[in-house]
Amino acid sequence: METLDWLAVVRHGESIGNAAAADAEAGGAEVIDIAERDADVPLSRTGREQATALGRALAGHSPGVAVVSPYLRARQTAEAALAGLDVPVLVDERLRDRELGVLDLLTTRGVAARLPGEAQRRARLGKFYYRPPGGESWADVLLRLRSLLRDVRADHPDGRVVLFAHEAIVLLIRYLVEGLDEAELMAIAGRTTIANCSISSWRRVGGVLRPEAFNDVAHLRRDDAPVTRQEEVHAD
Repeated sequence: METLDWLAVVRHGESIGNAAAADAEAGGAEVIDIAERDADVPLSRTGREQATALGRALAGHSPGVAVVSPYLRARQTAEAALAGLDVPVLVDERLRDRELGVLDLLTTRGVAARLPGEAQRRARLGKFYYRPPGGESWADVLLRLRSLLRDVRADHPDGRVVLFAHEAIVLLIRYLVEGLDEAELMAIAGRTTIANCSISSWRRVGGVLRPEAFNDVAHLRRDDAPVTRQEEVHAD
């Protein structure tokens, strides 16, 4: 990644799926009540407010290009955040959220009640390597992210690039850029919920990208846009 001047990754704003997932977990439900498929889940009103506040923060960083997950909540976040900025937008499916297969729309309680074997297998293998039937492990997602970052580096040498994506993607981009190992990544994931419309960024220093910010939401607090700490519909 040393040829980039600046790289940032943003988690999308709060979606209606975030709110539905939080309600389901709090209420002890087994299934998240949402009709849309994951790719079509839109932002909530709060999410749109967050994306607007994010735009004022990004304007100060002067990104040269944005690469965006094709999922609706990420595209809506990018559209609102980049409004009025002359930033080309590229949609890339490699930034899509992790696919959960048979765990889709199940809460923690739902997985334990309906798929106890999968719950046990996930606990034994760990989040990094556990692959639900029909879904992806974190290691699987890393394969597509490695490819994406190679292309970004080749296509935008010395560039300033912002990615719009999802909670797991933010953590895995950090894993790749900073050269973390599984234990280091899991320690960070265990103590951190990636906030909606947070910014994580790295700046080139001495030819290498160095951490600049992680899970930063100061721009939201300053603009009185609510900061949520909810999991995504499909977060695990």
